[in-house]
Amino acid sequence: MFGFRHDGRRLRTVDPIVQITPYLMPMRCDAQVFLEHKLDYEMLARYIAAKGAEGQKVTFMQIIVAAYVRGISQHPEINRFIMNKQYYARNNCSVAYTILKEMQNHDSAETTVRILFDLTDTLFDVRDRMNDAVEKNRGVDNPNFVDKLAKAVLAVPGLTTLIVGLVRLLDRYGIAPGVLMEELPFYSGMFITNNASIGLHHVWHHIYNFGNVSMFLGMGSILREPVTEDGRTRMKRWLPLGITVDERVCSGAHYAAFFADVIRCLNHPELLETPPEEVRFDPGMEYHVPKVNA
Repeated sequence: MFGFRHDGRRLRTVDPIVQITPYLMPMRCDAQVFLEHKLDYEMLARYIAAKGAEGQKVTFMQIIVAAYVRGISQHPEINRFIMNKQYYARNNCSVAYTILKEMQNHDSAETTVRILFDLTDTLFDVRDRMNDAVEKNRGVDNPNFVDKLAKAVLAVPGLTTLIVGLVRLLDRYGIAPGVLMEELPFYSGMFITNNASIGLHHVWHHIYNFGNVSMFLGMGSILREPVTEDGRTRMKRWLPLGITVDERVCSGAHYAAFFADVIRCLNHPELLETPPEEVRFDPGMEYHVPKVNA
């Protein structure tokens, strides 16, 4: 309320051309833009194998999330969101994704985790945060806040509609309970899904109108395409990504610069092994998260 929310602060210096777009496209589903990128699977697989030989186990998903965090550290404009047609700077760098309660059982229950990152995080810091969150939420007998909340609101017929409607109303005016914003995945900067783990193609996933997620990234199963190298043709493997963003959040130039930095980190993952030389924040919005192993 009055420009302040539990998860951010209103921005009043946004470019007028950008600032008017929520009035033209009031809902996120109006403003979805779809992008696609193919990662060099073979190069990343070699990098992961080399790190494994050094005792540093990392995954494709962790590298992608680390590249996102590094991009946000240089382009805070991407980490903004829109609520009630007003622009807000997010006071955290957060990523949400769904995990299986039992890793080897595709029929097991699912849950969703939301993880906070520090903008100085390296690839290994990101890995530790993600591994820690997964370990805390594994097991069918270990429900987290989201599991308990969903079960509670579904217990009484009609209660779900009432509660969701109430939260939407409170959220619109910036007075939704802070615990919901801290726990629900719909209040994250990015939502990522690994469809490759269940053998599905990459998707261009919708962005939820509930909450304030501004980006959704879908990893897909490996693609094989012919390429010609040194006069010889072979089948090369790629890791496809489907990306959906809210185009209202910032200008196209900001998005272009952000994705250029993200792709550069994905093409050279060794850049993610050290902290960024500097970190940019929106004015008055600096935030930090203690390291997992601190």
